[in-house]
Amino acid sequence: MVETWATLGVDLHLEPTGPGVRRGLTDALREAVRTGRLAPGTRLPSSRALALDLGVARNTVADAYADLVAEGWLTARQGSGTRVATTAPAAPFAQAPPAGPAHPARTQPRPRHDLRPGTPDLGSFPRAAWLRAARRAVTTAPNQALGYGDPRGLPELRAALAGYLARARGVRTDPDHVLICAGFAHGLRILAEVLRRRGATTVAVDSYGLDVHWNLLARAGLRTRPLPFDAQGTVTAGLGDAGAVLLTPSHQFPLGVPLGPDRRATVIDWARRTGGLVLEDDYDGEFRYDRQPVGALQGLAPDQVVYLGTASKSLAPGLRLAWLALPRSLAREAAEAKGATETCGVLDQLTLAEFLTSGAYDRHVRASRLRYRRRRDALVAALAAHAPHLRATGIAAGLHAVLPLPPGAEPTVVQAAAWQGLALYGLARFRHELAAVTAPDDALVVGYGTPPDHGWPAALDALCRVLP
Repeated sequence: MVETWATLGVDLHLEPTGPGVRRGLTDALREAVRTGRLAPGTRLPSSRALALDLGVARNTVADAYADLVAEGWLTARQGSGTRVATTAPAAPFAQAPPAGPAHPARTQPRPRHDLRPGTPDLGSFPRAAWLRAARRAVTTAPNQALGYGDPRGLPELRAALAGYLARARGVRTDPDHVLICAGFAHGLRILAEVLRRRGATTVAVDSYGLDVHWNLLARAGLRTRPLPFDAQGTVTAGLGDAGAVLLTPSHQFPLGVPLGPDRRATVIDWARRTGGLVLEDDYDGEFRYDRQPVGALQGLAPDQVVYLGTASKSLAPGLRLAWLALPRSLAREAAEAKGATETCGVLDQLTLAEFLTSGAYDRHVRASRLRYRRRRDALVAALAAHAPHLRATGIAAGLHAVLPLPPGAEPTVVQAAAWQGLALYGLARFRHELAAVTAPDDALVVGYGTPPDHGWPAALDALCRVLP
């Protein structure tokens, strides 16, 4: 007897609609599961049987089933057929833009798993050590430290950072040329104001990066011009008449390629020849695994490079603490652009200074580096087991990996992840709108540093379920 809906005891009106038979069938089945008309665990007919009932090609049904298995609505196992998943995925969450406050009426539910890059494991913030440092800092601070103070930042923190950056990142600076600001974006706004005052109109940028930074420069009246990108990273030849260039040379975000020696030399030569500024975003400089640390570009040319660092990846973005190591010729202009009232919280500055000088910061970074390396290794092992045709790149450093996908697969995988409550970004999200695309570049950017420790295994399992 031929298997049909009736022989399986399923009585369900199913009418594919919309553009394309496959898409219409997929949407109709998904809606039936979502609304409960197909209960969890229900066995579906074979692709042959359903095709016969609906009068469509068998491959159409098989492809629709495969799409819904990838999205998590259905399961398929040898010998037990295709069934409705026991745990149906949540409705997809809207991927909010990376910057700007959310409209109260448009607040979206939090995803079950978050693998978006850019945030460390907030559960690993060293609360006890931070409190001890805060207690010591506040107890020993002179009364005048609690006043309005120097708008450049507390001398204690600027001195601690100058020493740490020289030792850990090869930055050549002194406390008088360090400027404390409230996060990387604040520092970039200050530099944009300086560039405008100097008459600059254009900033060269990576072809891949964060649109929040490009938009910030645009709001300051500066055009952004993407540089070409190849297997060796950003191509720094041809900077031309740009007033500055914004780069992530130690670990290009998001592709993870360090800027090679020849291209470093090229950008430094351009800056010396033209008077242009190099803005170095060292967003995750502490996290290196399979290679020696790549020193800061600033160490090669402290008079041409502005070094921008932050506590957002090493500690927590909520601290809103970042710093600029400025060329001597720029220190006064940057302090004036910041303004006398643009100060950061004194108590947090005192605490971070104590955290650095006591060695607590180094201990925290070492522990974090080990934790994130283990996660990176778990990701690589899971790919080898579940998707051996996919090979993670950009994983020698940082808190994220890039997973190249077959051409055209990125939108489908990102949508499948959303239906499973997995927050995941594709590479296209980070491409400058004016960047030249010379080859298919479908990929996922997986932030393995984002989930809390207890949520990492489940997030990794969810990722493996949606991979093609």
